Amino acid sequence: MPDPLEHATGLERQELLAKAAGNEDPFDMKVYKRTSGELSNPTVIPSFYQSRIVGCICQEDSTTINWMWLTKGEPKRCECGYFFKLEDAKPMA
Repeated sequence: MPDPLEHATGLERQELLAKAAGNEDPFDMKVYKRTSGELSNPTVIPSFYQSRIVGCICQEDSTTINWMWLTKGEPKRCECGYFFKLEDAKPMA
């Protein structure tokens, strides 16, 4: 059976190389727990891009997600009052 890494290109190859190096979440899709969420200490969300869509589960027992766009450099307040901020992500290993 051929090795998938030999045939992979582009993003798929980057993902396989990152996983081989021990990074199980190379595209940073994990769920982040909110911090205090104040303007002075927003929850930091890493991104390789200038903007990213983020979902906030405002109440712990909520069955809905409040989606919003974040852009780098400006903290954004969710409807529940928590602040989020987009910052540069570390390069993929």
